[in-house]
Amino acid sequence: MRIELERRPSMSGFFAIVSPLVALLLTVVFGGIMFALLGKDPIHALYSFFIEPLLEVWSLHELAIKAAPLILIGVGLSVAYRSNNWNIGAEGQFTMGAIVGSFLPVVFYEWHSPFLLPLMLIMGMFGGALYAAIPALLKTRFNTNEILTSLMLVYIAQLFLDWLVRGAWRDPAGYNFPQSRSFVTEGVLPEMLASGRAHYGFAFAILAAVGVWFMMRYMLKGFEVVVLGQSERAGRFAGFSSRGMVWFSMLFSGALAGLAGISEVSGSIGHLQPSISPGYGFTAIIVAFLGRLNPLGIIASGLVLALTYLGGEGAQLSIGVSDKVTRVFQGLLLFFVLSCDTLIHYRVKLVLGKGRALLGGAAR
Repeated sequence: MRIELERRPSMSGFFAIVSPLVALLLTVVFGGIMFALLGKDPIHALYSFFIEPLLEVWSLHELAIKAAPLILIGVGLSVAYRSNNWNIGAEGQFTMGAIVGSFLPVVFYEWHSPFLLPLMLIMGMFGGALYAAIPALLKTRFNTNEILTSLMLVYIAQLFLDWLVRGAWRDPAGYNFPQSRSFVTEGVLPEMLASGRAHYGFAFAILAAVGVWFMMRYMLKGFEVVVLGQSERAGRFAGFSSRGMVWFSMLFSGALAGLAGISEVSGSIGHLQPSISPGYGFTAIIVAFLGRLNPLGIIASGLVLALTYLGGEGAQLSIGVSDKVTRVFQGLLLFFVLSCDTLIHYRVKLVLGKGRALLGGAAR
């Protein structure tokens, strides 16, 4: 007896649209079961996790702060994934963008200029793109798997950041704490509204999502991404370069991850420290797929995943659960998203003996 997956002759358009909602509902149901097993009231726990963070103005600002890097990175990854280039190292590109973008306010800490912040943002994008160029070069030159190389580079970036803030860039007036000098006022990303901390990183995320949606829908470059992602051979007949697409998709996604990194450091933290991300680069992978690799859908999915971070922090205080609950919710969500997508494209069959299918198709 064995289980087989048989590809469906056609995909249901209805279920393709509703599957993210089904995945989200299943995540909530199984999350409630998890809370019950932990000895918590599931209704109260889910209320604390998903509803309570939306009831205060300040928490809505925090939601925007956490959603901004997820949307920015997710939008960049959607371009890479639709072109069939699997950038898994956005967390490292996020970190490297934060490091390169922080060079001016940390090293030239006495420089006060209105050009400081724009230069920081540009350098952050450059740093993320440059770091993403490493797996792009290895893939185009040596046919190396970009999943492995981009993922391994994450840990190099994180250790490099740790070395910097504990050594060369450590604040001499920081009482030996592992952090850099605080950024001057001109190097801080301003708040969008006076009612809270939400900064312009969220505006960058929305603009990036709308811009990429327009590119994918109306521009030749977007058509090139789709064609090469679906069939490299068809792309070659159309005159598109698969190698050029590797470079474009990796550099583009790296640049947006780098912009997210410097926006997070400049807007939310105000200095470099050993940990600047709770795993935004990895969570953004879930954001991209939950949003169906559609930039506008990624805005909604980014807000949902940001809510899991915010709800997880609140649930630690209100019901006394571990911060690991957030990771469990995110893992459940990814599992159900991928499971629903699999069932949309494939039919499950239980085969007994030689060629006898009992489930998912008629016996042969």
